[in-house]
Amino acid sequence: MSEAGGTAPAPGATPAGGEFSEDIYLRLNPDVRLAVGAGKFRSGREHYERYGRAEGRPAVLPATLPRDRLLMTGNDALARDTGKAPACALDMIRVSRSGAIFLTGWVNDALDPIDCLELYVSTWCYAFDKQSLARVRRPDTEAALANSGRHNYGFWGFTFTARRLQAGVCSVVVRLKSGLELSLLLNAEPIEDHEMRKLALSHLSRAEYFGNPYFEAVASIEHAIGAQLVDFNKMLSRRAVNEPYVERFGQTLPHYRGSIIVCLYGKVEYMFLQQALFAKQHGIEDYEFIYVSNSAYIAEPLLKEARLCAQIYGLDMTLVILNANAGFGAANNLAAAYANSDRLIIMNPDVFPHGPDWAARHTALLDTLPPARTDLFGAPLYYDDGSLMHGGMYFALDTMPSFASGRKAETSILRVEHYGKGAPPEATGFTTARPVPAVTGAFISTSRAWFERLGGFTTDYVFGHYEDADLCLKSIEAGRPPWLHDIKLWHLEGKGSARRPQHEGGSAVNRWLFTKNWAEMVAQDLLGPHPSRPGLAAP
Repeated sequence: MSEAGGTAPAPGATPAGGEFSEDIYLRLNPDVRLAVGAGKFRSGREHYERYGRAEGRPAVLPATLPRDRLLMTGNDALARDTGKAPACALDMIRVSRSGAIFLTGWVNDALDPIDCLELYVSTWCYAFDKQSLARVRRPDTEAALANSGRHNYGFWGFTFTARRLQAGVCSVVVRLKSGLELSLLLNAEPIEDHEMRKLALSHLSRAEYFGNPYFEAVASIEHAIGAQLVDFNKMLSRRAVNEPYVERFGQTLPHYRGSIIVCLYGKVEYMFLQQALFAKQHGIEDYEFIYVSNSAYIAEPLLKEARLCAQIYGLDMTLVILNANAGFGAANNLAAAYANSDRLIIMNPDVFPHGPDWAARHTALLDTLPPARTDLFGAPLYYDDGSLMHGGMYFALDTMPSFASGRKAETSILRVEHYGKGAPPEATGFTTARPVPAVTGAFISTSRAWFERLGGFTTDYVFGHYEDADLCLKSIEAGRPPWLHDIKLWHLEGKGSARRPQHEGGSAVNRWLFTKNWAEMVAQDLLGPHPSRPGLAAP
């Protein structure tokens, strides 16, 4: 009975004869009117048939509405607050040519947790499990909902299906744990594969969290996104190393004492500086340079620079230009295939000889030391102010508690630390020749046979970070720890390439992957500056 004494229509009923009034249904359900206006439903009738009837939505009014009286048209328990913000929204859906799917959005699931999110396009459909969605903080949603609680309303997802997918209108269903369904319509827009990688990794690096941003970012990709990003990146790396442009400058001898491989990204000028400084080295004529570029857009200035270097300094050089960024590992592996020597020297573009006899000293090490000490080794690297940058590396495990979900959780991830980083040049204890847990990829000298036996650099890592430590752990696992030998070099750390948000996201993925692959082995006897593994000596 209504408060006015009249008889209220049964919830969800339709007028006599089964007629449905679009105007009346939308008038009685303002939230449905908004949803239709936003394009989420074609009509009020569509909403009524799909949801409104089962929900008991009011659909009828008496022929004449009594004046100055309240008429109840539906069940209070099922009434909707017309001024309430939407319970869920998607910001974007992107679909790449090779079948990667990326989406971002938010959902008010503080009391009714999300269970899955389903996408329906005309030729395909896909469901993201709740564990496959990374949860992030959304200050804009917190403000709109006037909620100051510590709840991650935001979410994003990424998957790589390896199937060509059609973009277009996408029907989205967000299912909550209670069984409630939230329906949305959004256009799934196409995007190029390389732009998709940039988009996903940049989003990972910029996302907001209640806890430590870096640890929360790593934890957010643990269940599914990390592995999907790795698979997608491996596909792009394989594509990038196909059909490279290769040009040789100077002589092409059948055999050199060593091949200095330098991976370039985004910057041309360091090639000229590096050639100028190494050209003065005694014994450098026994070495060739192989520059491999991960930036196709600098191909023209790079070729001009290479021709100038060849004319002025006369060092034998090979230039390999890739069609896209294959990452540090894949690019160096490819460059090694063009080497005419049994010795591979991996070097950053911002690394330079410390003295005039560096090349001769490197050759002398190979001639006088046993293979166990030279199959894989690094060298002390110094900042331009003379302080030590690198005297070998060791492994540390960082653990950070998180209370973002209301429950205590811990994330533990490995990192590498440099012996003696920042020490004055007179602190020679850190540069003593010795076996070490790892050496930096800024300079690695390795026997080609040993490098190939280890499978080269692992190409699972995104762009560049942790490939060097991964190679060293593979060497330790194979029974031969890396060494440090005191043939000093300068290193302008981080100056040889451009750093962008997608690289920060890639570093987070790499640290997660490195931890996943090596945490168990490192935890046994390789943790800390004084590892207990036999054969490793701390400074």
